[in-house]
Amino acid sequence: MTLPSGATHLRRVGAGDINEAFRLILGDGREAFVKTRAAPGPDEYAAEAAGLIWLAEAGAIRTPAVLEVSVSYLALEPIEQGLLSAPGAEELGRGLALTHAAGAAAFGRHEGAPAGPARLGALELPNEPAAHWPAFYAACRLEPAARLAHGRGALTDRGMALVERLCGRIDALAGPAEAPARLHGDLWSDDVMADSGGRPWLIDPFAYGGHREVDLAMLRLFGGSYGASAERAARRYAG
Repeated sequence: MTLPSGATHLRRVGAGDINEAFRLILGDGREAFVKTRAAPGPDEYAAEAAGLIWLAEAGAIRTPAVLEVSVSYLALEPIEQGLLSAPGAEELGRGLALTHAAGAAAFGRHEGAPAGPARLGALELPNEPAAHWPAFYAACRLEPAARLAHGRGALTDRGMALVERLCGRIDALAGPAEAPARLHGDLWSDDVMADSGGRPWLIDPFAYGGHREVDLAMLRLFGGSYGASAERAARRYAG
């Protein structure tokens, strides 16, 4: 792993499944949260930084400022962690609705993101921009993930055949067409952080242009104690 040159006052803190994380003081005196690990994927931290910046450009919900980014680490504005309050869950829903409405130029890779596949944890998925959501979702999300699961023995032959059948009918099943939404893309409970005032921040994005239901479904299913109320608020603010 690699840390910023000149960093001091290192303190190890909790991180996700694949990175190590530290609170430290950068060489220019700013306090930072830094994530790093040995042999990260190409452009992995650049993609995360670009996603945070892209979400922040909507001006609707907080994301940590990017302080430094390199091929081997990402330094972010630190957040003093607290618990999400009921008003914070409402703010999360409203902020998501506005962020989705800020839109994207296409489905898939967003403006400013590195070229090449998108990385979700250890999973790499195709991410080339597309004009048609159902086709993008089938070819760049469902089928690649299913093939990987099938190859690892986590999905049976019958399961793979069912996914392929679903993808063949996806135009008829996808519902009314919508313009590309600006997605966080991996909106489970650990990727919404509350600050000491109980207000929400989005972290660790898998950002891309997609259908807003991707975020809303994940928030409802995996958003923890606040997920359902935040999802209802997002739908209400979206009209």
